[in-house]
Formats: sequence, structure tokens, C-alpha cells
Amino acid sequence: MTDEFLTHLAALTRERHPDTSPIALRETASYLSQQFTRVGLDVSTHRFEALGQTYDNVIGTTPVENGTATAPLILAAHYDTVEGSPGADDNASALTVLIEVARRLQQTALTRPVQFVAFCLEEEDLLGSRAYASHLAKTGQSVYGAIVLECVGYASDQEGSQRTPSGIPVAVPSVGNFLALIGNQASAALTAALSQAMAPTIPVVPLVVPGNGEQLPDTRRSDHTAFWEQGFAAVMVTDTANFRNPHYHRSTDTVDTLNLKFLASVADAVTNAVLALAATPERS
Repeated sequence: MTDEFLTHLAALTRERHPDTSPIALRETASYLSQQFTRVGLDVSTHRFEALGQTYDNVIGTTPVENGTATAPLILAAHYDTVEGSPGADDNASALTVLIEVARRLQQTALTRPVQFVAFCLEEEDLLGSRAYASHLAKTGQSVYGAIVLECVGYASDQEGSQRTPSGIPVAVPSVGNFLALIGNQASAALTAALSQAMAPTIPVVPLVVPGNGEQLPDTRRSDHTAFWEQGFAAVMVTDTANFRNPHYHRSTDTVDTLNLKFLASVADAVTNAVLALAATPERS
């Protein structure tokens, strides 16, 4: 893990809430835009109206080569927090991985564009991602698939550190040192591809839920759901949040509670997944 990695994590860990810390929320969007630009992405914003205000989803796209497939692979994470939490795991951990993966792709020739998207207002009923996914659908844009990172920095090797959400139909380890990959039926192929690409680097537990996860509400609690609702393939990558992390949505969700070795492995695994998928020729 580089010093730069730790610098991003420290810079992003602070309360970022639209009502109680709106300046920090805007400054975080600016920081992400600057970092995306610094690693060579073409940066834009998707502005949307919500809660009587205007907010921005921040988008960084890899430069498009001649002949590159037009349907992008999306790698996303939200940048807001709940009130009263500095949000180290939720979701500075994922934002740091986003920046790190973008940095690693700088000198890599890709066969499809990769969009790095930082969503606002995930904690407010997914308002940012719902606005963006709706925009994509209304304007007829295609998406190869979306990988949504949601809390990826907390892990434990202690027996009993992992709990299982109610109704989950797969075996869940009792030790919380893995990533869960949550897809829906329309995302089964993407879930399998992610699992194959990530498993050599970090333990993964894949789950494909019926429909859009309506019968398993705990599988719908992040921005991947906005893509499901518009018919796009999407997978949530998560440390399972409150089913493992006792600091979830609390003032104690700080950098010193994270497992940095695990987080570094997440960055490696996600990089492998993005490379595998972005190098896949589009099938007609």
C-alpha cells in the first residue's frame, strides 16, 4: 500500500452530509474531480436536482481509443455519509480504491472505456445513482456493466466476526475476511466474471438474487440497485457493512478501525476485475 493510498483515505474520511456538512460534501466532490484529472481521466459531472438543491455525481472516463467499444464498464462508489459519521469504511474505503484503480490503468490500453463514477446522496435513498441511471436509460445509452463498491475496508480474522443477513440462500462464512458480490438475475454473468477475476486475490462470496432483490432488502442497499431498476447489469462489492463492522454509520467509523492489508487486497482484486472486463471484446 502506497503513501498516496493512505493520503486519499485520510483526506476523504470526514462527515460528508448534505444538511450537516454541505461544504465538506462539495469539497469531496472537488477532491475526487482533481484526483481523477491527475490520473489522466476525462472528468465531467452529472448534475441533478434533489432535496431542493443541486448536487453532482463526479465522472472520470478513460480516454477512448479508435475502435474502442462504446458501452462503458462503470466502477462506482458513493461519496456522501450519514449524519455524524466520518465514513472511513462507508465509503472512503471504496473511493480510495476507485482512485487507485484509475491510477493503475493510466498506461493500460483498454478495449472499452471505463467510467469511474462517484455518486452523491446514496445515503438519501440512492438519489444520485437513481438520477444517473435514469439519465442513461432515457438517453438510450448502453452500459457493459456496473461494479459498485460499498464499504470495502473492514475485515476480521476472528471466528464469529461475520453475521448472515436474514434469508440469504448461500453459505456465509462466520469469519469476516471476504468480499460479498451481489448481483441480480440479469447480472449473473457479470457476477460470475467478477468472482473469477477477484477470487485468486481475495476470498469472495457471490450471490445472485431473484428479480431485483425485492425479497432480500439487505441486498438492495447501495447504488447497484439504481442500475438494476433500469435494466442494467450491476454488482455490489462489499464487506457486508453492519453485518461485520460494528462502527457502521457511527462516529467511530474511522481510518484506524480499517484493515489496511485487506483494503490493499481489494484494490488489487478490483483492478484485476476491471482489466479482465475492459479487455473483453464486445459481442454482437
